[in-house]
Amino acid sequence: MVDKNRCSTVFVMSKAVSRAAWAMVGLAIVASVLHILSTASRTTDFLYLTAAAQVIVALLVGVLTNKPDRKVWLSILLLIVILLLAQVFDNRDSLSVGEKLFSETLFLLVQLILVLGMFVTIRRRIGGDPMNVVFDALVIALGSWFFIWVAFLNPAREISPDVISVTAVRGLTLATSAIVIFMLATLLLGASVRTPATWLASGAILSSLVGDVLYATNQSGRMSIDQHFANAPYIASLFLVSATVLHPSVATLSEQTSGRVKQPLLGRLILTTTALVLPILILALDSPTDETDRLVRAVSIFVLATTVTARVVFAVRANATLQERLIASAQTDALTDLPNRSLMLEHVQSAIVASRFTRSAPTVLFIDVDRFKNINDSLGHSAGDDVLIAVAQRLRVALPQRCIVGRISGDEFVVLDAESKNQSDALLLADSILESFHEPLALRQGDVFVSASVGVAVLDHVVTRSADDLLRHADTAMYRAKDAGRNCVAVFDSSMLERVNQRLAVETALYRALERRELRLVHQPIIDIELGDVIGFEALMRWEMEDGTKVSPAEFIPIAEETGVIVPIGSWALLEALGHLRGWINQGICRRDATMSVNVSPRQLHDPNFVAVVNEALMRSRMAADQLWLEVTEGVMITQPDQALEILRRLSSTGVRVAIDDFGTGYSSLSFLQKFPIHRLKIDRSFINDLAENAGAKNLVKTIIAMADSLGLDVVAEGVETAEQLHALGDLHCKKAQGFLISHPVTPETMGSTVAGLDKIGKWPRLRPL
Repeated sequence: MVDKNRCSTVFVMSKAVSRAAWAMVGLAIVASVLHILSTASRTTDFLYLTAAAQVIVALLVGVLTNKPDRKVWLSILLLIVILLLAQVFDNRDSLSVGEKLFSETLFLLVQLILVLGMFVTIRRRIGGDPMNVVFDALVIALGSWFFIWVAFLNPAREISPDVISVTAVRGLTLATSAIVIFMLATLLLGASVRTPATWLASGAILSSLVGDVLYATNQSGRMSIDQHFANAPYIASLFLVSATVLHPSVATLSEQTSGRVKQPLLGRLILTTTALVLPILILALDSPTDETDRLVRAVSIFVLATTVTARVVFAVRANATLQERLIASAQTDALTDLPNRSLMLEHVQSAIVASRFTRSAPTVLFIDVDRFKNINDSLGHSAGDDVLIAVAQRLRVALPQRCIVGRISGDEFVVLDAESKNQSDALLLADSILESFHEPLALRQGDVFVSASVGVAVLDHVVTRSADDLLRHADTAMYRAKDAGRNCVAVFDSSMLERVNQRLAVETALYRALERRELRLVHQPIIDIELGDVIGFEALMRWEMEDGTKVSPAEFIPIAEETGVIVPIGSWALLEALGHLRGWINQGICRRDATMSVNVSPRQLHDPNFVAVVNEALMRSRMAADQLWLEVTEGVMITQPDQALEILRRLSSTGVRVAIDDFGTGYSSLSFLQKFPIHRLKIDRSFINDLAENAGAKNLVKTIIAMADSLGLDVVAEGVETAEQLHALGDLHCKKAQGFLISHPVTPETMGSTVAGLDKIGKWPRLRPL
């Protein structure tokens, strides 16, 4: 269990420490002002000692309360100790050369530790390669060094008795301060989350750097600054350090940010450009004072030029490397590390060009993993990715080294054999691919068996003009392999291209067929065999293009289902068919209880608006729901049965009746017939064809009729074309039938004469063959 009292105590302590951190900011301001205004040396010494003591106490409290990164508080402790030690030495009245050098070295060490700490923090918080930051910082530091030398160090050298080593260390300290400023600006502008601890630490560093500048100004002799004023920034810096370690956000000071943040490129550009231009202006406007000044300037400019050159070289190499990575990323599949479509097209094009000078016939094999969607749906997309990786590895192993394997999309792979000679070589490759999948793929989820459909296209300069053509031909052959039952090979020929172009033309025209009024309905009557009455009709769709071309339903209906166009077309057909029935009833052509059967595709049943579409069609046609039969195939009950069951049950509850079309040709199951709201079975014409001559067919139809009677289902026989078939159905007590014997599908305008002619015939069983 969670100790609530302990959690409450921790929260109160954290809040109190946070308030103490902001109180330290106020104390920093107060102490700095007091130090400036104070004239007594004892008071200033007391303030400095107080600042030094409180920062030690604050560091201990912050470590115990906020538990920051160990490297953070150890670095801060080391900085404080070195800074205090340097201040103690520097404030002594008389120092030897060695003591001065030691003191200045301590100040330089403080700056170097700051640089190292800022470098690590920038690398963690910004991420990526920080070498660009390092080079830019060096450029700025060298430019700053040149300015510091001319403005502060060289004048101080002329008036100061200090030896050159002390002066040089002091100059390095100031130059390193410039690096600290640059890195601080990079951190503040580039961090994704600038916490209070970040701002407080930045304030402490800036205060210390202001003190360094004031100290250097004093040493140069250009301006006399009172010691009380010059030391005030150091006291403020110590209090701000305390505020940093006391604030709870110090725990995340050196943590890496979650996202990569846009870096301050404009600020870096301005700073680096200024650092380069400033030395040039100084050289142009100010002459060296002596040989030492001339030597320092020359060496400084040389080092600066070398650094800039190195920065440019590094940038060029980095850009070249980045460009290579981008090109490789753009042309390589991230999952399998195989060439993607664009790179494979380049390889194929190169092979086509090379084939003009050799006797080779480059071959492309298009491979599609069969039923890959089932793997994704059943095992998950992670398993699907594992399958793709395993397939890629299997292809690499199974194929010769000369072949190039690529993944162009989803579960589709392409193999290029630039050295094949003829179609026989290509078929050998294809067979080796199929054989490679005889063994299961070892996945984390267990062994999985997969198969592949392979399309083969061999270069033929007559029909192939580009790499894209060859790839498309292999793709076309692959779909032919899928149509042939999957797990097989199909070789491209020109007739396939004609069929593909024809399909594309039909698909394109189908999108506009409805709005151009090219679609129409014809109807086939359904009769009661015993009474001879027309009791209903089945609506069938026909398509005649504007140019008079007639497209078979067997051709355009599958395309409409595949593309989804069947949904709006089906909605139109439903309303149109019920409208025709309403018109015939009003004209007295058929009985008032006549029904209309309309075929419904699986895509329509998956449409969430389908129930509303049916209800609207019934309402607009003013037809009763029980006068509408929706005909579905047995496949609807197999693919996504739950969704189809829900839709059909909702429709059945309104009175709409459901029929199974082409019964016996799909995946019939008694459990499905009991589960789904089925009201009618339509016996497929394949069982009716041999009904009069074949005893087996007759027994099968008899069984279907008996089963339907036992389940309380209506039965309609389809495809009745002879009187013998009709009489056999009558003997088997099949009550309803439709087919060419009774009537071909007719237009709505001729339905009146058709029904009248059927009524004259009377009872159909009386028609006995002579």
